[in-house]
Amino acid sequence: MDDPQLQRYSRHILLEEIGIEGQQRIRASRVLIIGAGGLGSPAALYLASAGVGRLTLVDSDRVDLTNLQRQVLHTTERIGQLKTASARIALQALNPEVQVVEFAQRAAEVQLDPLVADANIVLDCSDNFATRHALNRACVRHRKPLVSGAAVRFDGQLATFDRRVDGAPCYACLFPESNEAPDEPCSTLGVFAPLTGMVGCMQAAEALKLAAASGVSLSGQLLIIDALTMQWRTLKIDRDPACPVCGPG
Repeated sequence: MDDPQLQRYSRHILLEEIGIEGQQRIRASRVLIIGAGGLGSPAALYLASAGVGRLTLVDSDRVDLTNLQRQVLHTTERIGQLKTASARIALQALNPEVQVVEFAQRAAEVQLDPLVADANIVLDCSDNFATRHALNRACVRHRKPLVSGAAVRFDGQLATFDRRVDGAPCYACLFPESNEAPDEPCSTLGVFAPLTGMVGCMQAAEALKLAAASGVSLSGQLLIIDALTMQWRTLKIDRDPACPVCGPG
């Protein structure tokens, strides 16, 4: 790293658990983010500020006035723009060293397999079960760690599914496709704005620890947040031996 880079990332480098080697691993990492909304916004901002080498953003939506209550990547001036284009402007203004790749398509329409295969870490910042399950299947196939977040009303969830870890579960072990509940979008149920920031920031934290090979991830655990009472709980997730996605079959 040159002198400006050493200055930019100096507070990470000072951390014994990251240091120069960890920061270099962060700068060499490629992160795929599905969704540039309430969760993807803070996650992408912190990953860019931390110097992730490449961020690939997948989102087909355009910036709407109703987004601005919580989607901090976007601004009033960029209403009507594609979210991926708006995100690129914000992220490159924050850190021009970060390469931002845009896919202004629905995750169901884009080819997830090659995108997942080319990433080191995948963040699920989507808002529907179909996308979550498709992304999980791709991550299991390619053995890529998946950091999954969700937020609706005052309720947040965070989990990391890392099939590189022996005995680790996948998303379908926790939420089987056959038993899934209907999607509950915040457009009909509402969402507490800071909650999306809390979950998205924690997704970025999990991704950076994975990239730097530092600390312990949430693999095998589900973090549940009640932002109305500010209560946090952690539940253990066991691998389902009969899981149709990551099971022996």
